[in-house]
Amino acid sequence: MATETPEKDSNRKLLVVGLIIVLLSINGILIYMQQQKSQENEEQKEIIKVKNTELENQIKVYETLKADYERQSSELSAMGLTNDSLETRIAAINADLAQLRSFRNSSFTVADQRRFQQRAQNLELALRKKDEEVAKLQENNEELFTEVKGLKTTQNKLSDSITSLATNNKELEEKINLASKLDAQNISVTIINTKGKEKEDEEEEYKAKQVDRIKLTFRLGKNEVAPKENKEILMRLIEPDGSALYNLATGSGTFEFEGKEQFYTAKRDIIFDNTQQQVSFIYSKGTPFKTGKHLIEIYSDGFLIGTTSFMLK
Repeated sequence: MATETPEKDSNRKLLVVGLIIVLLSINGILIYMQQQKSQENEEQKEIIKVKNTELENQIKVYETLKADYERQSSELSAMGLTNDSLETRIAAINADLAQLRSFRNSSFTVADQRRFQQRAQNLELALRKKDEEVAKLQENNEELFTEVKGLKTTQNKLSDSITSLATNNKELEEKINLASKLDAQNISVTIINTKGKEKEDEEEEYKAKQVDRIKLTFRLGKNEVAPKENKEILMRLIEPDGSALYNLATGSGTFEFEGKEQFYTAKRDIIFDNTQQQVSFIYSKGTPFKTGKHLIEIYSDGFLIGTTSFMLK
């Protein structure tokens, strides 16, 4: 067996060394590439993490914007106002929020980020401008409320004054009406028989069957307060049984006294002239009078101004 020469042994060693160097270089390259891949993965993870953070921050910005716009809408509603453009913005924010939330399951690019940031800035600018308008409206409303409150206070005071004045006027009117009440004086009743002869009942009782008519005479007392004007004088002739004689054919009617409807027997219209003028009624019943005490009441302007009575047997 031949022995290797020193030259061949040296070449073999060089080849082995070279192979080892190549293997070490390849291994180094593989290690470097692996490190680069790991670094890229970490960078990609960091980019995704940053994008997710930016996405969540953007969602929070839009949620805040939505809450602020809804607050504005409530403030306007409280003042009785509506704003269609405001409702349109709220609807747009809701649509943007829905799209942003959909990016959680898809890619949220830098372009998307910039686009939504710009939209948010525009919405915030419009929000601040609208807040200034709402604040001005609220200030004006407060001033108007103060003015209205002052007007209501003045109105209430005026109403109280008017009520007080009306009460005083009513009381004064009642006093004037009472003071202007007419007074029937020197009242006398004359009985006219079937032959036309007159006889005052004070002399003696007259037989009822002989009475044809009743004549009532009186004077109106002087009254400086009562106006000189047309006056309506009513006469009630009340029979012994308490019923007032009433006949539409002879001019009878009804009137109100102390809240109750009453019958009157006859009526006269006169012009009161404050001269103690005489007023008379002549009444024919048309049927025989009843025996007993008859009562006569005289009314004017809602007042009982005189009474008298006579007897028939």
